Amino acid sequence: MDQIFDVSLFASTLRMITPILLAALGGAICARVGLFNVGLEGLVLIGAFSAIVGNHFTGNVFLAVLFAVFCSLLFSILFGYMSIQLKANVIVVGIALNFLALGLTTFSLRAVFNVKGAYYNKDMVGLPKWDIPVLKDIPWLGDVLSGHSPLVYLSLVLVVLLQLFLFKTVTGFRLLAAGENPTAAKSLGIKVTRIQYGAVLMCGVLCGLAGAQLSLGNVTMFTEGMTSGRGFIALVATMLGQSNPLGVAASSLLFGFMDALSIRLQGFALPTHFTMMLPYIVTIAAMLFFKDKGYMQEARKSNESSR
Repeated sequence: MDQIFDVSLFASTLRMITPILLAALGGAICARVGLFNVGLEGLVLIGAFSAIVGNHFTGNVFLAVLFAVFCSLLFSILFGYMSIQLKANVIVVGIALNFLALGLTTFSLRAVFNVKGAYYNKDMVGLPKWDIPVLKDIPWLGDVLSGHSPLVYLSLVLVVLLQLFLFKTVTGFRLLAAGENPTAAKSLGIKVTRIQYGAVLMCGVLCGLAGAQLSLGNVTMFTEGMTSGRGFIALVATMLGQSNPLGVAASSLLFGFMDALSIRLQGFALPTHFTMMLPYIVTIAAMLFFKDKGYMQEARKSNESSR
């Protein structure tokens, strides 16, 4: 057991949690304004591929992350236009975006890099690793918390900032009002449509950062469908966390830990297909034992209002 639950396991948990947490925070913001965003998987996948493309053509990691955010923003605008402006069913729109992202990245991988399955360049530089002063010298804790990419630390900061924004600011309360009762919010002069578009755009930014962390932080390559359901896991984390940033972070920590544990168990002669099932088994178990009927009712309301 000591060989499994060691320092490197918990350090890798922080890396694994980041794409899930960033996407889940984006999903939580959308849920707060009454939009059940099932397209998180596609948005993260677009961000992951765009980060590699940006890095390949610019040679600058910072510009690559910005390009990933930009491309995810374009997809989120498409989701917002169809869901908000055209009143299309948000579930159908989200699923369609997921399939569109999967097909588009597969096609673009062959069109841009002329390869199939995966693209890897040994000369490509990924996200830098930051060693936190003072913290890195603390035994065990320094090994776990120090030496990660900037997006890992950004995701943790965003949890606190979003918690304060949603429940301590006037704009945050307006955002909550737009999702709880759009009709009443409009009667008070709140621009519900504008707030919903803002939430969708913020979700696109966060999913773009999640994709960049996945392809340039956790690894430095892109493979077809490399999100491997992380967007759907993020959606479950949003539901379990009641769209509350702190709750979403706790749920994401559970799934990130199981993701890291599944990779660790592959080194102990356990069948790979079995260990890869662990995060998804936990996801299903979480839905069964910690399901939130109230949240699902809100999802149904968002569907009914979009018809």
